[in-house]
Amino acid sequence: MIKNVSELRQDLVSGDWVVIATARAKRPHDFLKRKHRRPVQPKKDCPFETLKGKKVLLQYQHADNFGRNNKKNENNWFVAVIPNKYPAFGEGLCMVERHETLFNWMDGVGFHEVLVYRDHSLPLALFNQKETELVLKAYQSRFLNLSEKDCVEYILIFHNDGPEAGATISHPHSQLIAVPIIPPDVARSIAGSKRYFENRQECVHCVMVNAEKSSGKRIIYENERFLSVAPFVSRTAFEIRIFPKNHQPSFERISHEDISFAADALRISLKKLYIGLKDPCYNFFIHTAPCRGEQYQHYHWHIEILPKTAIWAGFELGTGIEIATIAPETAAEYLRGIKI
Repeated sequence: MIKNVSELRQDLVSGDWVVIATARAKRPHDFLKRKHRRPVQPKKDCPFETLKGKKVLLQYQHADNFGRNNKKNENNWFVAVIPNKYPAFGEGLCMVERHETLFNWMDGVGFHEVLVYRDHSLPLALFNQKETELVLKAYQSRFLNLSEKDCVEYILIFHNDGPEAGATISHPHSQLIAVPIIPPDVARSIAGSKRYFENRQECVHCVMVNAEKSSGKRIIYENERFLSVAPFVSRTAFEIRIFPKNHQPSFERISHEDISFAADALRISLKKLYIGLKDPCYNFFIHTAPCRGEQYQHYHWHIEILPKTAIWAGFELGTGIEIATIAPETAAEYLRGIKI
């Protein structure tokens, strides 16, 4: 690579390009945020502080009484799932795609739920192992429930942390949206993995996992069953992806033991970001196979964590090419060295 010339890297799955801007490279400490970078709503004004008056779809208590509402002690809960008060998609009759002159449209039928965590000011990055396992169990349970609903083609589980990441309520919570289409980003990922599988009879994500294990230079953390890496094609500085080491197309089908290892990898990865970048705003989401249709044996579910380390400007908006101002190898080395 020529000195002071940026590097273009192409995603093996989607074919998308990113820029690793070595000429504008920053040191890890350049990304540190202010210690008190976000306001916390007073408890008295927080809509998630109590479940009173809300329709609770699922509740986990600290004692792991899965799915049981404790009527005698309404405050003895850790994760509660409720419908979103202002849903992006709502229940209704399944609608076929419609046509209007040049354009296609359909009703936004689906489901939009919120997974609320009990502690008003404890970020997900500081949850312990048991608490993180409960979060993933709640994700899995709601996914399994909604995947059986009519109209649902795809379910996205995501977590917005901090105002720069789109969290309008400071109380920690995740969201789940079930939609009647396969989103474009997911469709490209699935098409790319299918194309690779048809050409080489291998899962492209398994190939990448094995390559990362052999190289080691982009590994942030690993345990017996999961690998956390700064991807070769990082769209933003300090992006993290977490993959199961064994081939698994669908998140909702993972075993109880895998949930424990996945929770460990997620918890450690988030905490390293929390410590290393001084509590940055971030988004994470789970990419998994669609709910219906083929078996998607060529796909491989994973978690993507995207810290808000940059803002899209004219180049990114005009080209769709994102710029990372730190090499993933450098980011991984820094996060790997963060002690938990």
